[in-house]
Amino acid sequence: MPTHSTIMVTGGAGFIGSHTCVELLGHGYEVIVVDDYSNSSPQVVSRIQRVAGRYLGAVYEVDLRDRRTLSSVFDRHHVDAVVHFAGKKAVGESVLIPIEYYDVNIGGTTALLAAMQEHGVRQLVFSSSTSLHGDTDRGPLTEQDPTRPSNPYAASKWTCEQMLADVCRLRPEYTVLSLRYVNPVGAHPSGLLGEAPPREPYILAPAVAEVAVGSREPLGASGADGSAAAASGVRDVIHVMDVAEAHRIALEHLDDSTGLRVFNLGVGSGASVFELLMAFGEVSGKTTPYEVGNPQPGDVAERVAAPGAMTLEWGRRATRDFAAMCRDAWRLHRIDLTGYAG
Repeated sequence: MPTHSTIMVTGGAGFIGSHTCVELLGHGYEVIVVDDYSNSSPQVVSRIQRVAGRYLGAVYEVDLRDRRTLSSVFDRHHVDAVVHFAGKKAVGESVLIPIEYYDVNIGGTTALLAAMQEHGVRQLVFSSSTSLHGDTDRGPLTEQDPTRPSNPYAASKWTCEQMLADVCRLRPEYTVLSLRYVNPVGAHPSGLLGEAPPREPYILAPAVAEVAVGSREPLGASGADGSAAAASGVRDVIHVMDVAEAHRIALEHLDDSTGLRVFNLGVGSGASVFELLMAFGEVSGKTTPYEVGNPQPGDVAERVAAPGAMTLEWGRRATRDFAAMCRDAWRLHRIDLTGYAG
């Protein structure tokens, strides 16, 4: 049995959260899911259990900002550690509704920390992002590079990390591992789990798939010089299964030391939206139409993460390639075009 046997996963029905639940169930953990389904669906719960071949320990529909209800969930279970995904996550949307992003992401994390403190839970794996580095002309980003958030989403993640750092500094019994990752792409190889938000996605991968199946208008691929070759910012992309495995491995290293530690999670090289469109076309056999336009507000030209620290300390690196990401994402959308409607 794992050292930390009962794990609460906030946002456990979401894209990365659902895959992480499958990973944890497959390695003997009992998993408690807390999710308000604002960017997911209750249908995901049955799919997690179907893919994992095990039942979740419990599932609660809770907005983390509802402190009384969240506390009652902790009352019912002896939680050893928390993996915290819950929050809003789209750069473009954050520019349109910044107050909601700060309220949900920072307010939810504050409420979670209060509930953890009340119930003696001192270990947390936090879902962060390399977007908090902002726009930079540097090569692959390391954990030590300056943070300059350029949009409310990134700023909310940066604020949460600062809050977690203060908690760990002032209360030495806390351990937090913050995983800063790049764009997660792909789906579970079964085709039963993946990124299928219930409303129009602001996230790249499901948007590409919806264009390919004809349920969305052509994408706007942005390029500074207006050319297809430059179309759009370069992004380091990583398979969601690699991300899920990294969170499980992080749980295994919570006892290494106390305090806040930060690890990048990426592959160390990037691809443009144009290249993603072309790769997806090769996998799907369909031409994915696009329109060259201007970058979306708050976005940056390039972001690639250096994953060396995680490899050095934990002996862990991403193993799935770009073709596998596109192939698995396409399998999901061929099987289920409705975003978990059934």
